[in-house]
Amino acid sequence: MNERNERPEPPFAKVLIANRGEIAVRIARACRELGCTAVAVYGPGEENAAHVRAADEAYRLQSAAPLPYLDAEAVIAAARQAGAGAVHPGYGFLSENAAFAEACAAAGLVFIGPPPEAIRAMGEKIASREIAQAAGVPVVPGSDGPVASPEDAGVVAERIGYPVAIKASGGGGGRGFRVARTAADLPEAFAGASGEATRSFANPDVYLERYLDRPRHVEMQVIGGPDGEMVVLGERDCSIQRRHQKLVEETPAPLFPAATRARMAEAAAALGRAVGYRNAGTVEFILAEDGSFYFLEMNTRIQVEHPVTELVTGIDLVKEQIRVAAGWPLSFTQEEVQPRGHAIECRINAEDPGRNFAPAPGALSTYREPGGFGVRVETAMEPGAAILPNFDSMIAKLAVWGRDRDEAIDRMTRALADFAIGGVATTIPFHRNVMAHPAFRAGQVSTSFIPEHPEVIPPPFDGPAAAAPDGTESQEAREVIAEVTGRRFVVRITGELGGGLRRAARPAGAPRRVAASRKPVADGPEVASPIQGTVVRIVAEAGAAVSRGDVLLIVEAMKMENEIAAHRDGTLEAVLAEIGAAVKIGDVVARIG
Repeated sequence: MNERNERPEPPFAKVLIANRGEIAVRIARACRELGCTAVAVYGPGEENAAHVRAADEAYRLQSAAPLPYLDAEAVIAAARQAGAGAVHPGYGFLSENAAFAEACAAAGLVFIGPPPEAIRAMGEKIASREIAQAAGVPVVPGSDGPVASPEDAGVVAERIGYPVAIKASGGGGGRGFRVARTAADLPEAFAGASGEATRSFANPDVYLERYLDRPRHVEMQVIGGPDGEMVVLGERDCSIQRRHQKLVEETPAPLFPAATRARMAEAAAALGRAVGYRNAGTVEFILAEDGSFYFLEMNTRIQVEHPVTELVTGIDLVKEQIRVAAGWPLSFTQEEVQPRGHAIECRINAEDPGRNFAPAPGALSTYREPGGFGVRVETAMEPGAAILPNFDSMIAKLAVWGRDRDEAIDRMTRALADFAIGGVATTIPFHRNVMAHPAFRAGQVSTSFIPEHPEVIPPPFDGPAAAAPDGTESQEAREVIAEVTGRRFVVRITGELGGGLRRAARPAGAPRRVAASRKPVADGPEVASPIQGTVVRIVAEAGAAVSRGDVLLIVEAMKMENEIAAHRDGTLEAVLAEIGAAVKIGDVVARIG
């Protein structure tokens, strides 16, 4: 064993995990391997959640906040009560909150992440652009600072050229991001980006960048040691996205020249050194078709897609985070990072791809994971567990490793077929279509992959309704074994026996397929919400003439904004929902005459 790995004591006696779900389970496992006691926190109704059971101890967050995981005081109070020496924030929630990192230090707790100064420098997108430029890292042409109004944005857009991206200054993750392709699009895009930035990050500031068509999203995983060394662990291609949020990630990036990889890695390391970065982080770039690349942002935390890097390097990034926070040296050098093979991750979300990836909260009637050589599942789900509407839509992360990209794709295809989830719509049918698509198999990916290849979108989910998180009864499917001329079939039955019966037969062991929707297209005056969520913006006013497809209002669900559009031409007689109102699936939100 490398002597740098030999330590007589664990790095911390106790680590409080300030998160929930699959990442909290992941951190708890890493803590146990290092000999640290893992401490979970939980909110109302989560006393028996998977992440709580995965830990050694658990404490309720004493908070009246709607999302107690965002209550920094409550988290620190729980850490003190537990006698923890360190806090691991995971991703999301307080993970990129510099004030929280400082509050941990003030409370005598080690924050398992980068220094607050680095979080603050990289969290403010305009400042991070300036730091990148000073470090010699290329940035996309854009505004020199925040733009205060659509008119100011128009001046910048004319200078840098359309299309432009309007982006939240204080956040990321695809929120507070809109694209204006023409001057006519700018007011609506500005309002949407600024409004979402206010709701998501409590900061309405936005800035402009030139929007590149058909770019690739490639990011570099870095980790800074306590002594200032900066190691790059390779890239991840995250180009296949919906709403500027990732769905598929892989490493190494396909069709990525070695020279470009080397330049991008050096740029990432230079940026990390420029801000005195310590611990794990990711520098994100957009890669243009001509091979040029530009700094996008730096995520000062562990990433959702970190498993693919771990699979090809053999390095446990979460354990390294804990080690570095304790002042231990990295357990490897740059020269020892030798990626091997190819890894792919698919985000298995409770969303209906056939309905524009609409969130689909509910209870899982069935949950059975794939397994076998080279397959890894990160989750906190089990049969009967619920995907709650107030959190994100992720069910699991499915990652696979292969000796080369073709083997990894084939292994992912098999694993997706073996993954059985019932009760809610999921992205599994979408992922299966992507894996089978010739363009993907050829490595021809970009952030425009989905609009350019709409055939990867499966029909709308037509399975049984899920049990709602409020306990409402659901319509469940039944599977019956049948033999026809000696061949075994599984017949899936939904609905009541009689004229409304729907049946789908498949040979036993064959992959499940989502049936095409048979629901009639609404032709009456009422506009019903297809999702459960909160109204955050009214786009069209009563009395306005609208055409089929025009956006009427925006409903936020599971951290995503969803457009509710007109289903026919006519006059908008009334908007029946107010900003801030909660709506359920099927609620009438507008009327078109």
